Amino acid sequence: QVQLVESGGGLVQAGGSLRLSCEASGLTFSSYNMGWFRQVPGKEREFVAAADRVGLITYYSDSAKGRFTISRDNAKNTVFLQMNSLNPENTAVYYCAAGPYGNRRSSGYAYWGQGTPVTVSS
Repeated sequence: QVQLVESGGGLVQAGGSLRLSCEASGLTFSSYNMGWFRQVPGKEREFVAAADRVGLITYYSDSAKGRFTISRDNAKNTVFLQMNSLNPENTAVYYCAAGPYGNRRSSGYAYWGQGTPVTVSS
């Protein structure tokens, strides 16, 4: 049974930082691209960042570029999202996802975590 468990969300003031983690189990982690998505109530889930199977090739949304960094530790079956210079518009539930061909599209991912909420106060 595949499980993706996110952690690290919470409440932070504008300008602050958070580091999200997502630990995977039940799959061969190094065989999957990993992605981070976000969702605000009433809106569609949207892409934030993705990394290839070894973390050498990364993708970012325009809003994440320059402030967020995705990385992975295949020895620990974990992917991270370092988020800096946060602003209230970054408030959302953040989800990690795994897919053998995952990229910017949610359809490229087979497995999803339950999400971790991030709230940025002004």
